[in-house]
Amino acid sequence: MANTSIILRVELNHEKATFGDVAAAISKAGGDITSIDVIRPGKEHSVRDITVEVADTEENKVVESLKQYEGIKLINVSDRTFLVHLGGKIKIQPTLPIKNRDDLSRVYTPGVAKVCTAIHENPEKAYSLTIKRNTVAVVSDGTAVLGLGDIGPYAAAPVMEGKAMLFKQLADVDAFPICLDTHDTEELIRTIKAMSPIFGGINLEDISSPRCFEIERRLTEELEIPVFHDDQHGTAVVVIAGLLNALKVVNKRIENIRVVVNGIGAAGVSICKMLLSAGVTKLVPVDREGTIIRGGEYSHPMWQWLAEQPQVESTEGSLKEVIKGADVFIGVSRGNLLNGEDIRGMGPDPIVFAMANPLPEVSPEEAIPHARVYATGRSDYPNQINNVLVFPGLFRGALDCRARCINEPMKLAAARAIASVVTGGELNELYIIPSIFNEQVVIEVRKAVVQAAILTGVARRIPKDFR
Repeated sequence: MANTSIILRVELNHEKATFGDVAAAISKAGGDITSIDVIRPGKEHSVRDITVEVADTEENKVVESLKQYEGIKLINVSDRTFLVHLGGKIKIQPTLPIKNRDDLSRVYTPGVAKVCTAIHENPEKAYSLTIKRNTVAVVSDGTAVLGLGDIGPYAAAPVMEGKAMLFKQLADVDAFPICLDTHDTEELIRTIKAMSPIFGGINLEDISSPRCFEIERRLTEELEIPVFHDDQHGTAVVVIAGLLNALKVVNKRIENIRVVVNGIGAAGVSICKMLLSAGVTKLVPVDREGTIIRGGEYSHPMWQWLAEQPQVESTEGSLKEVIKGADVFIGVSRGNLLNGEDIRGMGPDPIVFAMANPLPEVSPEEAIPHARVYATGRSDYPNQINNVLVFPGLFRGALDCRARCINEPMKLAAARAIASVVTGGELNELYIIPSIFNEQVVIEVRKAVVQAAILTGVARRIPKDFR
């Protein structure tokens, strides 16, 4: 269960209540006091800030428990997560100070005019004379935000700001959140194209399926900068990275395994594509209606593409039916679809990636007794499959070599690079994927992406460390 941290500002009437009453009330409601700050001491009354760790679902119980006591006045309740969002989480800073008229004339008028003229004569100079070479737009329309669904562009902004923070901290990429107030596919494409001159890359985020496929495809075709839908490809890259290492643990080869993928939306389709690129020969895509079979007819364009692939099985059935005997299960769907018996019915040493949030497709309590390797999308279990491992290093590499696009070889190279960070001596059932805070991840992903871009002819610049 996910926890949160709240700060309670409490006023005590010492004639009617003690701090022991406060502590007892919080504990009874399921809270754990982690710190106490005296704001205003006094003999008759005192005010304190009490920081409490509590399960997300128990926050109201703590508040209501305190209200039952005469002599305890609850002045304010602050969620520490909300506090860090006050005023937003990012800002823009100049690279040099403007202290006098001479400085002003160089960074603005009249001096800037000669720079504008130089770029007009040669647009490629925008990469050296503006922020373009190190700036990514993080773009969403708010239609598929986390597990919240279509909550709109305003509510999507905190996620996009957080993504920009990760870009900067992990890979020193300047990213800016762009939340667009339209659901129209053509308008989204036009708007992103129109604002693209200032950006070196476009990171699409939290755009609903199947619109996201068309938007990414069109932008990739019509722009000369990298376009990457992270919900699709970031997830797929880290899944492949984890799978490559999990296969080492169970001593199986990727061309010999049978893989069941449940949830054929944005992430599921990209995972299936990357599995095929990585060498999987037996693939079973499953959605709510059942399996997507080879030779079938589907209105969803990506499902139809899968149905035309020779590696996709032609056996119909439900998830519980087709998972029998499978070597690998990958879930990007919804929680509690499977149980321990389903995992026990898989092949020897099964690998289970149950990545639905907040509840995995099969709980660890049910899966771990039967699965050789178990991974989720959560941070409170081992083997977190998290796309934060992917996009910082991938864009760092793409920007450094000024790649025209991000192609399949670059994504597969990124997956292998992430896997390589977990060395042979460290690799085991509980550690198949590195931490997002492992600095080596960005370094290795960036290097692999640049090499793949050069080899596939999409790099327009060779970085100095590759010459």
